[in-house]
Amino acid sequence: MSTRERILEVAAGLVAESPDGDVSTRAVCEAAQVGAPALYRHFGDKEGLLSAVVDHGFDAYLATKRERGESTDPVADLRNGWDSHVDFALRNPNLYRLMNSPAMRTPPASALESHRILTRDLERAAERGRLLVTPELAAQMIMSANVGVALMLVARPATFSDHSVSRRVRDAVHASVLTPDPTDGDASDTAVSAAAVPSTAATLSALLRKSHGAGLSTAEAALMTEWLDRVSNAPGGPEPKPRA
Repeated sequence: MSTRERILEVAAGLVAESPDGDVSTRAVCEAAQVGAPALYRHFGDKEGLLSAVVDHGFDAYLATKRERGESTDPVADLRNGWDSHVDFALRNPNLYRLMNSPAMRTPPASALESHRILTRDLERAAERGRLLVTPELAAQMIMSANVGVALMLVARPATFSDHSVSRRVRDAVHASVLTPDPTDGDASDTAVSAAAVPSTAATLSALLRKSHGAGLSTAEAALMTEWLDRVSNAPGGPEPKPRA
């Protein structure tokens, strides 16, 4: 094991065991049996070390998503992605709080990759006509809600003791960005009809991006995409119908 790997492993262990999730560089150096210059040479400063700890821990979670790959059902992948995100937070509360701490001025690379995976699942949903808004807006809505729920579960366990709140929020948020499932017998004709225009706009926008303009000039494709995104993201869309 290299010096860098040893420092990283020690720091990750100290973060997990810390009552408040914080560690000092002195404690890390003592536990790893290295001098401060070695730590700063490999990580720059404490923020760089903690960012590396976050990436180290979250990358293990992302590795399972990479290995599993994409299924043929992007909506199921979205549900599973939400649930696995919350499960990771519950299993690694200190690491998760650190990952989303305001003190982390630079977003960890693993967090950015998680957002890219979510956006890709939403692009696949849009290509199948299941998205009411653009993938970019949907990703912001889902990620902010997912992180918010996970943080409350790990930071306020006494108040948020019922973990079913995660499923309820997930379904409510998904209902606000996804079209009703056409195979769902509970989906009303009114809900399906109201979703048709924004869903069609989101689908066309996704397919236009995927086909790199579909024969349009760069300016034409940009204008068409802007129009379609404006239609799909327009407020006042269909009222979401979360699952019970």
